[in-house]
Amino acid sequence: MSNPMVRIQTALGNILLELYPGFAPVTTANFLRYVDENRFAGASFYRTVCTDNQPGNQFKIEVIQGGLLIEDHPSALPPIPHETTDQTGILHKNGVLSMARDTPGTASSEFFICIGDQPELDFGGRRNPDGQGFAAFGMVILGMDVVKHIQNQPAKKQTLTPEIKILAVERA
Repeated sequence: MSNPMVRIQTALGNILLELYPGFAPVTTANFLRYVDENRFAGASFYRTVCTDNQPGNQFKIEVIQGGLLIEDHPSALPPIPHETTDQTGILHKNGVLSMARDTPGTASSEFFICIGDQPELDFGGRRNPDGQGFAAFGMVILGMDVVKHIQNQPAKKQTLTPEIKILAVERA
């Protein structure tokens, strides 16, 4: 059985993702529920993290982040249990898709895509003080040029100005 594929359509181009339910079943099922129930309607890429916009952060990363943005959004689902990279074996390499979170077990609708390898986001990494890392669950198959183009859009600190609207998120 092949892995599910998802296409994110933006005005700047499309990003094709392959998801890994065999390695990260909880996180993948959560993301696919957002896709299948059209819960990402109105979502956007709203954050760009580059090496030069993280003053004071010793552990620099490069990602773009998207999702519903608004806390308590009506389309948001309850948070899911945290699947660490030491459980799944999916490391934060270039193009990896992962869930944003505050503390473990708070991931819901916000996701990010790695630009370059980001080992500080893995289990034991130092980007998050709890050392639990983030839940990686997929990979960009086509469209890293679009990801990099989004990363380089105008931003105030880490907030894209304007946000890059997500036109559709659907199974491919």
